[in-house]
Amino acid sequence: MGQMLAVIQKGKSGYVARFERQMNHPVEKVWAMLTENEKLALWFSELRVENLCEGGTMAFDMRDGTFGKFPITDFQDQSVLAYTWGEDHVRFELHDAANGCRLVLAETIQKINDHTAKDLAGWHVCLNVIEALLDGRTVVSRQDDWKNWYKKYVAAVKEAAR
Repeated sequence: MGQMLAVIQKGKSGYVARFERQMNHPVEKVWAMLTENEKLALWFSELRVENLCEGGTMAFDMRDGTFGKFPITDFQDQSVLAYTWGEDHVRFELHDAANGCRLVLAETIQKINDHTAKDLAGWHVCLNVIEALLDGRTVVSRQDDWKNWYKKYVAAVKEAAR
């Protein structure tokens, strides 16, 4: 399950980390995990959709009574959902494929910092959890899974930043 690290490459303005997963589920089911708040809460409890359209907003619960607002920069129903992520940007794309769909998550990262490997390990685990939920499996320990991937992303980020 999700054994491939994201590919991290230096781009024109910063870096791009690209995750790619073959999901054995139709686009509609995967799209629902990304865009329906009750499903989104199962894999990313702090994040929710406020207005699902280009120019709409994703909200991030800061756990202190406030919400970060992340504008949706690109939206194509059942296909593309992209939004700002603090100073960075995330883009989910779904493509029909044999036996399901291909999910691509690209995070554009302005600057590599101490949080980069943590965030990438976090996205990696989120994709693992989405896959497990759709497959009807339970993720025993997200924390253990994250620790395992975090070590690998520390090395990958260091390599990309050379």
